[in-house]
Amino acid sequence: MLTYPEIDPVAIALGPVQIHWYGLTYLAGLAFAWGLAARRSTRADSPLGRQQVDDLLFYAALGVVLGGRMGYAIFYGGERLAEDPTWLLRVWEGGMSFHGGMLGVIAATYWYARSQKIPFAPLLDFVAPLAPLGLALGRLGNFIGQELWGRAADVPWAMVFPRDPLQIARHPSQLYQFALEGLLLFAILFWFSSRTRPTWAVSGAFAVGYGVLRFAAEFFREPDAHLGIQAFGWMTRGQILCVPMILLGLYMLWYAYGRTGEHSSKH
Repeated sequence: MLTYPEIDPVAIALGPVQIHWYGLTYLAGLAFAWGLAARRSTRADSPLGRQQVDDLLFYAALGVVLGGRMGYAIFYGGERLAEDPTWLLRVWEGGMSFHGGMLGVIAATYWYARSQKIPFAPLLDFVAPLAPLGLALGRLGNFIGQELWGRAADVPWAMVFPRDPLQIARHPSQLYQFALEGLLLFAILFWFSSRTRPTWAVSGAFAVGYGVLRFAAEFFREPDAHLGIQAFGWMTRGQILCVPMILLGLYMLWYAYGRTGEHSSKH
């Protein structure tokens, strides 16, 4: 069993003002996304120019925060939200959802595309590869903050999280998600999007890749205490939310490459 390298979740404390590592990982994720977007905006197939990257990332960041909070409230805290709607605004109490954040980014990208008269699908394909490094850093923030830990385990790398009331050895599932949904997905999308692909293909690859990798990681992650197992005696809420994402991604890939083959057969 490994010893948990306990790190103070507060990175900087200036009197009553506290800056947590989780917040800094979000900022670092946005910085990486900005750098990658600036680099890719110089490509011939980029749907937007370098001067538009800053505005796009600003709206995407709003989409992440607003969508992530609303998604958590709806997908994971529906009963609490119904009892106390003001809880949605108490962001300092914690609670963000990737699936909600993804919907928020899609909405922000659509709004920006409309406002700039840029085709939506190519812009979404441009945005998709920017997300995984931010996801990776976010999972590191979860690990430092001792949030979203794993299920009980007897593997050599299991850890006892100091804030765990049960004090049992668990999978460090945050690190699994860091490696799978973060680094591995980034590598796949970086390679896949390094060449010009049919419209919707990169977005489809992201949806399938994230959905499959998150679905797998959920087998090692402790289900939310107030939700537990949701379906078939083994599916969690996170896995249920991944199913439509995977199906939509497969459809997008089929549509992208189906249209390409159809066009090719006409020539």
